[in-house]
Amino acid sequence: MPDPKLIPKGFRPVPFDYHEEIELEIDTLTNMGKGLARTQGGWVVFVPFCLPGERVLARIYRNDKNFSEADLVKVITQSPERINPHCELFGQCGGCQYQNLNYSSQLAWKRRQLKELIQHMAGVSFPVAPVIPSPLEYGYRSKITPHFDKPRNNNINAIGFQQAGRRKLIDVPQCAIAHPAINLKLTGARDSIRKASREYKKGATLLFRADDNGNVHTKSADIAVDRVDGIEFQYLAGSFFQNNPSILPEFTSHVKKQASSAGATHMVDAYCGAGLFALTAASQFKETVGIEVSEESVLWAKKNAEINFIKNVRFITGKVEEFFNEISFPGEETAVVIDPPRKGCSNDFLSQLFKFSARTVIYVSCNPATQLRDLLLFQKAGYALEEVQPFDLFPQTKHLECVMTLNNQTTTHHVT
Repeated sequence: MPDPKLIPKGFRPVPFDYHEEIELEIDTLTNMGKGLARTQGGWVVFVPFCLPGERVLARIYRNDKNFSEADLVKVITQSPERINPHCELFGQCGGCQYQNLNYSSQLAWKRRQLKELIQHMAGVSFPVAPVIPSPLEYGYRSKITPHFDKPRNNNINAIGFQQAGRRKLIDVPQCAIAHPAINLKLTGARDSIRKASREYKKGATLLFRADDNGNVHTKSADIAVDRVDGIEFQYLAGSFFQNNPSILPEFTSHVKKQASSAGATHMVDAYCGAGLFALTAASQFKETVGIEVSEESVLWAKKNAEINFIKNVRFITGKVEEFFNEISFPGEETAVVIDPPRKGCSNDFLSQLFKFSARTVIYVSCNPATQLRDLLLFQKAGYALEEVQPFDLFPQTKHLECVMTLNNQTTTHHVT
């Protein structure tokens, strides 16, 4: 029994004691990247950093009403899919979940998880295309944001990311999935911060953004430059831009192909940011309009159109409630690309979109759960799911980008 003083306040003592160690057989992987096991009585226990088919020793640290959570103590029987992780901090750092799983199996499991999520949330069995792999399995991430807490006795301790399953920070000298140039910059930056620890009165979040010109930016207002299929994008280093450059050519090409495949002559890029989808797809349409709530993002999108001499694209700033007010062409001739934040689309936006009645909607999401929540509303509005294509923008992690193609069934479309 652990010292009662060490047991967290509010810990539920059933069905397991705090730090009780139990042997488990891992049945499957959840879409959160954790192993799921069931006891003989059917009680669910989640254990990170283990794989299906493995027998493990796990230490309980939390009992919920319907499940328990545990730390992995050791793997008793290994899966044949298990490999050695690249990073020494794997199993401690919460940034990666799958470095112990060979890459082809990562892709297979992400595809299976997405298919199961569609079945569970949408109530349909729909074919999911094989996950498009990232050209780079490590060293792909062009932006990281490590943190440090308020100095104690003028000393800064951990500079890194949250520990897996905990709020505590762990020190991360190097990140295996970060761009190599970022890791080179990270070493010196960490040393400088610690030498200047007396200057910090509270904790901070750092920025490291590597761009296509070989620069590593550490200030949010710096101008980063990336190129996708010959199109140059400039944007503020601290703003949102997809941060696995290696997969962006195939990613944007797929969106362009799906948007134009149903015969639409016009395109709307909602949540357009710096214009990634609008500009890479513009060649396929008579006119493309990008809409964004951020005036700053629209300024950069306009600049990107200008420096690439793309004339058939315009960008407008609009409130979510008024996104389609300045669209002059009819919905039946239009493909709409949406790439909302993780929380998904607002009801205000969806009601406008359904009223606009676009011919095709290409829904890009980094959060399949909210995407599938919205899918139910699309189906009620007369849209049919035509294709589900996942992309692995973040190898070694639980994250998955999903592109769903939805066609409007309420209007008869003739492809020209």
